Amino acid sequence: MSSFIHLHGHTEYSLLDGLSKVNKLVKAVKEMGMPAVAMTDHGVMYGAIEFYKACLAEGIKPIIGCEVYVAKRSHKDKEGKLDTEPYHLTLLAKNYQGYKNLMKMVSVAHLDGYYYKPRVDKELLKEFHEGVIALSGCAGGEFAESLKEDDFRMGEEIAKKYLEIFGEGNFFLELQDHEYTKILTTSELDPNVRQDMQRMEKFQKVWWKAVKTLSPKLGIPIVATNDYHYVSSDDAEAQDAVLCVQTGKFIKDINRLRMIDTPNLYIRSTQEMENLFAELPEAILSTVKIADQCGFEMTLGKPIFPIFDVPQGLKPMEYLRKISSEKFKEKFPDAKPEYKERLDYELGLIEAKNFATYILIVEDFISWAQQQGIITNTRGSAAGSLVLYVLGITNTDPIAYMIPFERFLNPLRPKFPDIDSDIADDRRDEVIKYITNKYGSDKVAQIITFGTMMGRAAIRDIGRVLGMAYGEVDRIAKLIPPPKQGFHQSLDDALRVVQELNELYKSNSQVKILIDLAKKVEGTVRHASVHAAGLVISPTAMTDFTPLQRESNGDKIISQYDMFSIDQDYEGVGLIKLDILGIRNLSILGHAVDIVRGNRGVEVDLNNLPMDDKKSFKLLAQGATMGLFQLESSGMTRYLVELKPTSIFDIMVMVALYRPGPMSIIDEYIARKHDPKRISYYDPRMKDYLQSSLGLLVYQEDVLLTTINIAGYDWAEADKFRKAMGKKIPAEMAKQKEHFIEGCIANGLTKEKAEGLYQLIKPFEGYGFGKAHAASYAMVAYQTAYMKANFPVEFMAAVMTAE
Repeated sequence: MSSFIHLHGHTEYSLLDGLSKVNKLVKAVKEMGMPAVAMTDHGVMYGAIEFYKACLAEGIKPIIGCEVYVAKRSHKDKEGKLDTEPYHLTLLAKNYQGYKNLMKMVSVAHLDGYYYKPRVDKELLKEFHEGVIALSGCAGGEFAESLKEDDFRMGEEIAKKYLEIFGEGNFFLELQDHEYTKILTTSELDPNVRQDMQRMEKFQKVWWKAVKTLSPKLGIPIVATNDYHYVSSDDAEAQDAVLCVQTGKFIKDINRLRMIDTPNLYIRSTQEMENLFAELPEAILSTVKIADQCGFEMTLGKPIFPIFDVPQGLKPMEYLRKISSEKFKEKFPDAKPEYKERLDYELGLIEAKNFATYILIVEDFISWAQQQGIITNTRGSAAGSLVLYVLGITNTDPIAYMIPFERFLNPLRPKFPDIDSDIADDRRDEVIKYITNKYGSDKVAQIITFGTMMGRAAIRDIGRVLGMAYGEVDRIAKLIPPPKQGFHQSLDDALRVVQELNELYKSNSQVKILIDLAKKVEGTVRHASVHAAGLVISPTAMTDFTPLQRESNGDKIISQYDMFSIDQDYEGVGLIKLDILGIRNLSILGHAVDIVRGNRGVEVDLNNLPMDDKKSFKLLAQGATMGLFQLESSGMTRYLVELKPTSIFDIMVMVALYRPGPMSIIDEYIARKHDPKRISYYDPRMKDYLQSSLGLLVYQEDVLLTTINIAGYDWAEADKFRKAMGKKIPAEMAKQKEHFIEGCIANGLTKEKAEGLYQLIKPFEGYGFGKAHAASYAMVAYQTAYMKANFPVEFMAAVMTAE
């Protein structure tokens, strides 16, 4: 087993500074035989959950940390140059309490102490020291910066102060060796760089001497670190390029922030570190001792519900049953038996899945929004629920639209889904404010999201820092195929399939340098922003579950963990995520309704429109689609004129099919619409669920119901089939195809018929539009058509106002 553990280093989440991708980092550590590794990004904990899971998957102990910035005065002082250059301090979570304290400390640094950098101070360190191990930091640490040649008195006092804060056994004097002497004697350096290197060489000697002097005197152990910023030594140039992207400099610039001159900030082997610290073997052994002290388990993937107040004496599920029953009777006073059966079935499954609290939370803010006149809608699979329909969360009757509930809440799927809400975009902030006030500002946060440097973006960024001409870089970037259905093609794949790009790569040395560097940074996190829809609510302080910060150039408080680290569906910390997206067309509808009320004294109830309005369908058949949700593109307009829709089902089909891939089916749908004799069903058992789409497979639900009704799948198998198709993994799809055909044969199809049915389903690989989603969007499309057809002046005034 290794006698050295890396305790200080930076992943790609030290944005445009570190280049260590988490999975690559963990695999490298494992290959070197190191049983643990620490992650200490600059002032943030963005990647902590990803890092934790990656380490566990490889059998490596994760040590979650942060290199915090320590203010020279109070973290609240924000005055000119006095407070712009904080010190660095390496902090490691020793146990779960330490991890929580790190989250709280980092949050305060961002929310209260941000001044060029997120800063803590010694009072905060003292307040949140429990369960935290501190290393004195790199050359930018307060201890190291205080040292003067042969005068270590200030350094001694600083070390004593940190020892007092963290306690014996929890504070270490950190030491690094970046081999300045070796570089100075073996490398050709620019005179300015050489001068800077000589200064650093002199400083490092003072640093070493001070640590060796003060460690025995104060009884503070020494620990060796390497401050890794990338995984392999051959990543040094790529990390330098990323640094230039951050600072807006060119690689050829000399007077800039540079790490390339000391190209040893990688995951060094135990042997390398032992050689560097041959005269201080105890500094190497300290890394193992610290790693042994650190360790805790997180519970991931289990939902953490906020507290939702229900009437006294009732439990959440009892209250949900009560209001569902009351609103069901209001909505369906003469309900058919199938409606009551469906409601009871759904409520039973909701109870079994412990989903009631989540539904009540969504019902509460949607109900409040509607009472304020804010137009709402849903996206995704939620429109498959009758419970959500009677509660007013959705606006589509799932029985009338033949949408299966199981696509929303699969009885055999362990996780539960989101209810994706759409809100008029000009009033979304009102809804967020209502939620924040209801649950407490310390328990609500919007969610961060990260942008990455994919192929084209990587080419453009690297081309710029290389100083290449914009036109040349732009031409190369455009040779890379654009993403299809959300999937980006890698640069390696682009080189294989785009002959012109491959020829340039082979024949032009500058292009080769560009693409090779771009390949190394491809997929790296580039920036952070606010997720367009995501919001989380916690039962206790949000900082018990995720560190927080403010959005860039704004006041919104956002989580430092993204959706993949938060959502229980991705084995995240488990906070309940609300999806509240601002939609411009809902704002237009709201304004149009207001104008009609003001001008004509007419109250339009958008959720109770006549669904057979002749004016609306005539408008669509004439192609007068300007301002209509999802329908106003020239291609869609042409198809609508040909189709001459007569029902909401026609609009649903068009919304689903007018996408890359399934668009080829539109002509056949139009032909069947105008000549019913063409309507046929591949198997008579498919008629029940394909009637509304004239016998054609159009929606994801059509595929799922085919696997269930024809291949004999249960809902869990059907969901696996759907996911496999979405990922387009050839090996997995080959396995699924075999299973599907076997199931079809077992249920009465010949092998030839089974193969033919699979070929009908195959176009859904990588893409399939949900029927519930299509129904929700078609409803808004119809609402806009209705308003334009019946109140054209008011509707177009609302459209123009929104432009």
